[in-house]
Amino acid sequence: MTRVAIVGAHGKIAQQLMRVLYDRGDDFVGIVRGEDHGDDVYRLGGEGALVDIESASPEQLAATFAGCDVVVFSAGAGAGSGVERKRTVDYGGSVKSMQAAVLAGVRRFIQVSAWGVDTPLPADTEPVWAAYVEAKRDADAVLRQSGLDWTILRPGGLTFDEGTGRITLGESVPRGTIAREDVATLIAACIDEPGTIGRVWEVVGGDTPVAEAVRSLVASA
Repeated sequence: MTRVAIVGAHGKIAQQLMRVLYDRGDDFVGIVRGEDHGDDVYRLGGEGALVDIESASPEQLAATFAGCDVVVFSAGAGAGSGVERKRTVDYGGSVKSMQAAVLAGVRRFIQVSAWGVDTPLPADTEPVWAAYVEAKRDADAVLRQSGLDWTILRPGGLTFDEGTGRITLGESVPRGTIAREDVATLIAACIDEPGTIGRVWEVVGGDTPVAEAVRSLVASA
């Protein structure tokens, strides 16, 4: 049994991931910032931890990671948030989670980023979107230098469609969309496969079963 710490457990990808982990028989602790969000973890069979990643110290966050085998960072400021919260959550929350993982002795770290964030933005990019892309890009850069056993997943446009279990996965893939359920399935597959450590992959919906897509890229490395 694997014990997974999920930062941003109230989020839609995290909700799908908890279902996947529950079905696999894995254990998980969901980190949420509001007491009313805890029910989203408990009803899926997990342990909840109330921590605001914007205000908590790395030490406080590390306490929730104790005994875990992997940290999954899937938090985000979300729609309607401004430039400042993109920086404090999508970047700052990620970096703090890395620091907490080190303190807790959890080496495995999987980060949910976003498609295309390494591509330079046009000068006229809308400020909030630019802040989001920059926060994800910069968090990914810090993770790559963290010394952790990291994997970075960069999904395309996220949908609420039912997952197909089939994806297009690679270091660079064409722009597209993907069901949140399929992103969750991919995260779980990466937890199982040590060959995904040190890899940055973009992913959209496609024709290849998730496990097969992961095995193929790991084998070709």
